[in-house]
Amino acid sequence: SEYETESEEGDADELKAVKAQGDEPCKLVLVVRSDLNMTKGKIAAQCGHATLACYKTLMRSNPKLVQHWERTGQAKIAVKCESEEELEILQASAKSLGVCARSIQDAGRTQVDPGTTTVLGIGPAPVRVVNQVTGHLRLL
Repeated sequence: SEYETESEEGDADELKAVKAQGDEPCKLVLVVRSDLNMTKGKIAAQCGHATLACYKTLMRSNPKLVQHWERTGQAKIAVKCESEEELEILQASAKSLGVCARSIQDAGRTQVDPGTTTVLGIGPAPVRVVNQVTGHLRLL
């Protein structure tokens, strides 16, 4: 099965800092590597893994933000990037802003080599913050 590449150690305090104001919209962005040419089904599965990884991480470290995201519609946006290097830059950018960022590595049983990073989940967090990281990316 797929697994997360990032250690969750040391993230909790940083992730607590992100807060949404009032009814401010929040979103989770799923960044898919387009260079891997995964099938739609594979992309859907990988996005599911990333969504759950972000959700579980934030439920431990910032449950109020997750509850706010749930109350405001649980927006999930799929975008694309061109390479693993671009994914790593996006992950570092998200972390620098205190936003949850979880990358997914594939087990390699079907379409990609074992350990290939396929998707990066960013958020959920306020749209204004997530857009600083992913606002330039094209929809999937």
